[in-house]
Amino acid sequence: MKVIADFHVHSRYSMACSKTITIKGLGAEAGGKGINLIGTGDFTHPLWMEEIKESLVPGEEDGVFKVKGMESGASFVLSSEVSTISRDSGKVRKVHHCILASGIGPAESINAGLKRYGNLRSDGRPTLLMSPAELAGLVFDSDSDAFLFPAHIWTPYFGVLGSISGFDSIDEAYGDMAKRVYALETGLSSDPKMNWRVSSLDRFTLISNSDMHSLFKLGREANIFEMERPSYSRAIKAIKEKDAAVFKGTIEFYPEEGKYHNDGHRGCGFSADPGKGKAELCPVCGNPPVIGVMHRINDLADRAPGFVPEGRPPYVNIVPLAEVISHAIGKGQYSSSVSAIYGRLLRRFGTEFAVLMEADTETISKESERSIGDSIYNMRHNKVRITAGYDGVYGRIDLLEAGNPPSARKGKAVRNQKGLAEF
Repeated sequence: MKVIADFHVHSRYSMACSKTITIKGLGAEAGGKGINLIGTGDFTHPLWMEEIKESLVPGEEDGVFKVKGMESGASFVLSSEVSTISRDSGKVRKVHHCILASGIGPAESINAGLKRYGNLRSDGRPTLLMSPAELAGLVFDSDSDAFLFPAHIWTPYFGVLGSISGFDSIDEAYGDMAKRVYALETGLSSDPKMNWRVSSLDRFTLISNSDMHSLFKLGREANIFEMERPSYSRAIKAIKEKDAAVFKGTIEFYPEEGKYHNDGHRGCGFSADPGKGKAELCPVCGNPPVIGVMHRINDLADRAPGFVPEGRPPYVNIVPLAEVISHAIGKGQYSSSVSAIYGRLLRRFGTEFAVLMEADTETISKESERSIGDSIYNMRHNKVRITAGYDGVYGRIDLLEAGNPPSARKGKAVRNQKGLAEF
């Protein structure tokens, strides 16, 4: 079966997250999206861990859990994001990492170790006074079957390779523990083709997750597996071994839509495309701009744009369905008009991912609006126009003007690095 997984999510106990998030809510939202393997998020927070233990029951596989009363729904794995702060080579390093634990007991063992380095009650994504290498050592000493990966690796402030507090390589960040890091999270502002330009990343599997702070954002990035049923151990093994028969690829945001793609200054309304020349100073305030993801990749790249290493799994760029509908009909994403059409499409096609990647676009138009079918056609065929995001400002995407698709044309194809193909 096709298993779509989103490992990096948050609870209501994380800073700047919706207070309505519950375990049962995550399970229900995952079903509508088409996600069948999901992280719990924030298992390091004591109150959220209590909800995890109260709301979940063991599933068919070790390390996998189900919501009580929703045993036919999405499967969960225990996940959490943490922030480490350390000083290295005279520079303060602030790095975000995601941890997947193999069970309740191992997760509690990890927590027992981590609480010596920070207050786990202060935030669902706790700040820990330790280095990335120290974190990895503690996690694997506590749970030999745990899985750890650096989160949104290129973001300026907290990415392991970010421009502000990051390192220049994974080995530099994790030291001797780098050999136990098998995957890197691309983040919203980059996608695989950008990462392929850095040859030192070839040994890692590139994965994608939503890093959602509200249920609405669940699944905006995800991973695709092929397995008999959702399995923690099988998914991790496939990522570690680059098993193309099981790990089939990723679902990606258009990276230009990410809020750190370009250089810029949010307060000044200034954005600079590093591909058109690097801006040393903001023309408004005269200070250096925040260096974005594209600029940082250009600095570390040793390959030209467009290079594709052999044997890389495919990926597809998508736009979340509510955003597609909002743009197509000119109404806000949270409006009743968008919600009504969203619900109608899910009732007709089953899940959000089915609408975005599989459903016939002519049928989508008949079930909703012509502009919605055309927008999805353009999204699948990369016929989009994007004003790139910068310094915490999301990019703006145009799904209609750039493509002008023949409305009668049908299409189920989705885009990956080879062109048009289906997962």
